[in-house]
Amino acid sequence: MRPETEHFLVLSALGADRTGIVDELARAATDARCNIADSRMIVMGQEFAIILMVSGTWDAIAKLEAQLPALGRRLSLEVISKRTETRAPQRESIPYSVSVIALDNPGIVHEIANFFASQGINIEAMETSTYAAPHTGSQMFALTMTVNIPARVHIASLRENFLLFCDDRNLDAIIEPYKA
Repeated sequence: MRPETEHFLVLSALGADRTGIVDELARAATDARCNIADSRMIVMGQEFAIILMVSGTWDAIAKLEAQLPALGRRLSLEVISKRTETRAPQRESIPYSVSVIALDNPGIVHEIANFFASQGINIEAMETSTYAAPHTGSQMFALTMTVNIPARVHIASLRENFLLFCDDRNLDAIIEPYKA
């Protein structure tokens, strides 16, 4: 498909987890002649959550959009969708991976997000989780994210400032070039 004829739709769905949801959503996309270009899916507690970006011709995207309300009712999912466009390559920036582990406490995500936002650095992807520490059972927090560091930012200074920031909050952190 030529880029000028390719259209995109982002959809998210949330509902009680059960077997077969991904199959049904993927079938709906395929039946509408759409391609799943990108997706993330997870079960949190008893809830299933997914976000998909599908691509296709204008009429294929329109067909899928028209089917979403009925599909949501049939699968007992709350479904929302929005048309989008491909993202331009992030020129003049360098992707980096950030990992943080610490004792869990409120506000960690906000403080880390605020650190990067105040530096003019965009968070491209983020995943967090909590777990019990193996020997102590203490509630631990883990964060992994990908950030795009503008070329104008002095990376050694940023790394030093971020690690000092983390040390002040008793966060164990790593920031390194992104490896696909």
